Amino acid sequence: MKNLLYIGNILSKKGKTVTSIEVFGKLLEAEGFAIKSASNKTNKVFRMVDMLYHVMKYRKETHVVLIDTYSTSNFYYALFVSQLCRLLDLKYMPILHGGNLPNRLKSHPKLSKAIFNYAYKNVAPSKYTQSNFEALGYSNIICIPNSIEIKNYPFKARHFDKVKLLWVRSFSKIYNPLLAIQVLKALKDEHIEAELCMVGPENDGSLKEVKKLAENLNVKVTFTGKLEKEAWIKLSENYNIFINTTNFDNMPVSVIEAMALGLPVVSTNVGGTPYLITNEIDGILVEPNSIEQFTNAIKTIKNQPEQANLMITSAREKAEQLDWHTVKGLWINLLK
Repeated sequence: MKNLLYIGNILSKKGKTVTSIEVFGKLLEAEGFAIKSASNKTNKVFRMVDMLYHVMKYRKETHVVLIDTYSTSNFYYALFVSQLCRLLDLKYMPILHGGNLPNRLKSHPKLSKAIFNYAYKNVAPSKYTQSNFEALGYSNIICIPNSIEIKNYPFKARHFDKVKLLWVRSFSKIYNPLLAIQVLKALKDEHIEAELCMVGPENDGSLKEVKKLAENLNVKVTFTGKLEKEAWIKLSENYNIFINTTNFDNMPVSVIEAMALGLPVVSTNVGGTPYLITNEIDGILVEPNSIEQFTNAIKTIKNQPEQANLMITSAREKAEQLDWHTVKGLWINLLK
């Protein structure tokens, strides 16, 4: 049995979105790995200290340190944890979640090399991230896609008499939630019956901006706040199109989940999304910040239900290929 130390943000009980460490960690435990994890501290400085403390505390019994690695300010958690691992001669593996990490490699080349050059392996959840790392000379990288447990996602056929949009993400500027409001307004301006539900917690003040825009544009939007996964899956039964408005992305689990549930996906064509969605085959890709392209894609789904249902079926088949029971062998081989 391997002893793993998993470093990441464990903040779902503090009102934040459930992250990989909370889901993936449990899956690894079920496969027989012994896992210690950090950190659940709300304060960022205390969280950093707690992460480093765990590395020190468990250094003698840890075989591999897993580090959830993002492209925003959380990048620095990976930096400091990885350097402590190097000092202690501990194997570590960054898991490359941040959709903007390729830009981070270019804007902070020395810091990036300090983390990624010395990793035992860098694990990319998408070919997009893998190819960008390889283009900059990193050879110690492999791709293991994000996965879901498909049994938890009941497939449902959809009808499109009325446009019922679902958006699921934390309210952060990089995910461009304002665009969802603008798309709803554009649909209503064309006298298309439409509604929008936005699911997710506040992150950086964006929720307040989104609510203000909805008020100014006089469109009614349902805001649920953060929901447990089971709750939003149940809620999804009442909606028929999933929109992903982000400006940066990697291999978003929320999109995989929507594909599994039978929701046609309209997503911005950024980052790893074109590696996940084949345009007009299992989803529709549009340019970022394009209200017009989003509304046209939504109208296409509404007006061509037969084609939409073919797309939904293809998307479900792709999601089934990303079931944990298919993907887990890649992780087990890597960790053992």
